[in-house]
Amino acid sequence: MPQFLSLSPVLIKRSSDTRVILLTYLYLCIKKYVFLPQNPKTVSMVKDLVKEGAVEALRKCFSSRMEFGTAGLRAAMGPGISCMNDLTIIQTTQGFCHYLEESLGNLKERGVVIGYDARAHPPSGGSSKRFASLAAAVFISRGVPVHLFSDITPTPFVPFTVSHLGLCAGIMVTASHNPKQDNGYKVYWENGAQIVSPHDKGIAKAIEENLEPWPESWNTEEALKSPLLKDPYQDINTQYFKAIQKHCHHRDINKSSEVKIVHTSVHGVGHAFVQSAFKAFDLHPPFAVEEQKDPDPEFPTVKYPNPEEGEGVLTLSFALAEREGATVVLANDPDADRLAIAEKQESGQWRVFSGNELGALLGWWMFRCWKQQNSDAAAVKSLYMLSSTVSSKILRAIALKEGFHFEETLTGFKWMGNRARDLLNQDKTVLFAFEEAIGYMCSPSVLDKDGVSAAAIAGEMVSYLAMKKTSLSQQLTAIYTEYGYHISKNSYFICHDQDVIRSLFERLRNYSGKKDSYPTECGRFSISAVRDLTTGYDSNQPDNKAVLPTSKSSQMITFSFANGGVATMRTSGTEPKIKYYTELCAAPGNSDVTQLKKELDDLVDAIVKDFFEPEKNKLQPKPE
Repeated sequence: MPQFLSLSPVLIKRSSDTRVILLTYLYLCIKKYVFLPQNPKTVSMVKDLVKEGAVEALRKCFSSRMEFGTAGLRAAMGPGISCMNDLTIIQTTQGFCHYLEESLGNLKERGVVIGYDARAHPPSGGSSKRFASLAAAVFISRGVPVHLFSDITPTPFVPFTVSHLGLCAGIMVTASHNPKQDNGYKVYWENGAQIVSPHDKGIAKAIEENLEPWPESWNTEEALKSPLLKDPYQDINTQYFKAIQKHCHHRDINKSSEVKIVHTSVHGVGHAFVQSAFKAFDLHPPFAVEEQKDPDPEFPTVKYPNPEEGEGVLTLSFALAEREGATVVLANDPDADRLAIAEKQESGQWRVFSGNELGALLGWWMFRCWKQQNSDAAAVKSLYMLSSTVSSKILRAIALKEGFHFEETLTGFKWMGNRARDLLNQDKTVLFAFEEAIGYMCSPSVLDKDGVSAAAIAGEMVSYLAMKKTSLSQQLTAIYTEYGYHISKNSYFICHDQDVIRSLFERLRNYSGKKDSYPTECGRFSISAVRDLTTGYDSNQPDNKAVLPTSKSSQMITFSFANGGVATMRTSGTEPKIKYYTELCAAPGNSDVTQLKKELDDLVDAIVKDFFEPEKNKLQPKPE
């Protein structure tokens, strides 16, 4: 046993429980190869914790391994098997590599792509670039060609590269909009979409079977010199912007537009790429928020690097817009796969559009542009739009009137991306997909959300509307007037106690004290249908069995109400949150927005009071 791992006197004096914990943890350190002396910073962090007698911190680091799921990995950077560090990246990549070797016979001919964002954690020595290099070393040690980006890149570039080069898989090292200490490991399959079951379970099993680092897995120096290593940066930059130009339909308007737009990348990777996207569309370059345009893993100007949080993240953008006379703000999250938009109103106030409102605007715009390009009336029968089940039903309303197909999937772009690939393989046209969490797929070149192409397409939409003397807000009203108002209200509660979460959802499943007795009303609102995608129950189906895939590992119940309201309660896969998504879908002609909003507010209040019971369950509301 390495000498520095001997128990400190402080720990020995504490209690027998402490000694057992520490002895167990030391055993795990050796058994799971946590302390191979390759990263002195993580070793130093653990030595300090041992000296300080920080039992809880040690328990947190070493008591359980990060779970690999369809979202890959997402955790804090630091030492131990529960954190993102050199060793856990190697172990994960070895498992993934082994699984690919078993699943795809031509891995050594086709290879993989690896990209990374700008995240870094100096105390542990971890960074996205470091993790990407280690992942590359693992694949190269097995004779697998690796296309490793030589610089930071938006997440959408990885699935684009998988599809464009016909690769076996892609890895993106990013934690997207998570807090600065976090990092993640996102995986794409050969079809260009994120992995879904059973791949997640197969990879997780392979990781457990390949925990001991292979001889060359640490050798990034040699790997970076290998002839198997290629840099796709320049080629993909060229090909990506060439591909998205297929969605530029008003180049002349773009060139002459006088509309002013501000863009922020919120200390992430998006700045240069959005500038290039605007150039590809012949749009005037957006004004960049100077304090936020360069990548900075500390995210110094924001509390949360997430544009979905709204005005707090956009304060500097609004200030720049006021100085420059700009009326629209575009914001990407740090890995540039999401897009937020705000518009200055006639009152002088700024309106931050919700993800559902932007889904309505972009969906309308994509269909309008497609319709102008396609005179064949029958072509609409092969046209599809997708959204997640917790997102607005506005696309369904547009599809019903316009004649194209609309499909709903489970939450997350992994489902929409895979469904889009299935449809494309059937020679269907997938025009647009979105989720309420400001994620938009405006091009089938990327089977995932893409904030870069969405920014350019939004820029063109803004320019076109400005030419028509119409604002985004006015156009949104026109969409709702034509297809029916869809008023939504989404939020979440924070809960770190899994037992409380399970109890909350089980109460809803056994509401009258009997098994599978869901509530029939909530306050004054009558419930017309219930779908539970944890258990597979759906009262709308003849056999009471849900059509969408179910998962016992996550909680998700949807209630439909007699007044046209829909509410979904679900747990987050990456954060300690219980989320709720509510929407009131009105028929065209019902334009009393004030009354609709009041009806939805009352419904949400009833759901929070009767179903969440925040005081009893000690739930923390979303921070203001």
